[in-house]
Amino acid sequence: MSVVPAEVLPGSALGVEETPTGAAELGPRARLWPSLCAVYRAQLSRARVARIPLLFVATFQSIGIMILMRGVVDGGAEAQAVVAGSSVLVVAFVALNLLAQYFGQLRASGGLDHYATLPVPPAAVVLGAAGAYASFTVPGTVVTAVFGCVLFGLPMAHLWVLVAVIPLAGAALAGLGAALGLLAPRPELATLLGQLGMSAALLLGVLPAERMPEVVRLARDLLPSTYGVEAFARTFGERPDWAFVLGDLAVCGVVGVVSLAVATWAYRRAAVR
Repeated sequence: MSVVPAEVLPGSALGVEETPTGAAELGPRARLWPSLCAVYRAQLSRARVARIPLLFVATFQSIGIMILMRGVVDGGAEAQAVVAGSSVLVVAFVALNLLAQYFGQLRASGGLDHYATLPVPPAAVVLGAAGAYASFTVPGTVVTAVFGCVLFGLPMAHLWVLVAVIPLAGAALAGLGAALGLLAPRPELATLLGQLGMSAALLLGVLPAERMPEVVRLARDLLPSTYGVEAFARTFGERPDWAFVLGDLAVCGVVGVVSLAVATWAYRRAAVR
């Protein structure tokens, strides 16, 4: 006696449905926001061990600069520029310098191949990594701003504007750092470019613009962090001109979108090589 599988019997309820010829239907493509959150959490957990050293170096570097500048700057607009520039420098140290090094090493070690195999949009990889690194800057920036206000006797009534300055300036600098790291042919060059970018943010952001030559001022206007510094510095006045503050923040936002778009293009370019 032979046993016949039930699936082949005529009229069986267990019969296999016929499938149309052609390729099988694939699952839905991963959406940007869930993919971005997944990459952000993964990057944040991987970098958790290095959180304290990053905060220590970035914060105390800026505090040390303000202490040095206290000997040559008494107050007024120059003190406002020093405090604002030192606070945004914390963002530049992490979002620009360290992110350029990270993507440079990731490209050299073949780590981009891992992300290329994941069903996530390229923008999610860039934005997730940039957001994770920029998150480290929040405590250091706040501590630096409060210390600077106490050191130079500036009002702290409008420190809430950092809620907008940190993400917008962070996005602009993180996009620039990621693009430098992904476009650099070697990780050593990515590290060098990141260091040069942070040095530019230090010299052009912390030093008062009134004491700079005209050529240097033009270079300062091309630096994305300049507009975050200007927006923050304007809030120290007795009657801040909020129209100019919003204008500077809007420029930061536009530059952030452009720089992150360039970084996403650089990621696609580096991933296919």
